[in-house]
Amino acid sequence: MREVKAFIREKRANEVMQALRAEGFKSLTVSEAEGTGRYTKKEDSPSLRFPLTHSKMSKLEIVCKKEDVETIVKVIREHGGKGEKGEGLIYVSKVLEIYKVRTGELSKEDI
Repeated sequence: MREVKAFIREKRANEVMQALRAEGFKSLTVSEAEGTGRYTKKEDSPSLRFPLTHSKMSKLEIVCKKEDVETIVKVIREHGGKGEKGEGLIYVSKVLEIYKVRTGELSKEDI
């Protein structure tokens, strides 16, 4: 199993989520994120909660089969970016273990 984590512009999050759902990827986590990087738009301003950050982003997280990573990354790139600097990043990590919260049982998913 793999985890795909993407940081994208907030205004692109709904489009990306709809495209992922259309491809059959319905289980994902979305949260607000703030960050700082090499690129800053003139209209970006420091956060009141975190004075060193300047970019409001959405963080998408999805755990998937290894063979689905390429499709997920492609969907995020196609719908999450418009060819501008500072559109975000995508990380892919191995998932070593998955436990069920209710039982503590190790999932039988093919990890």
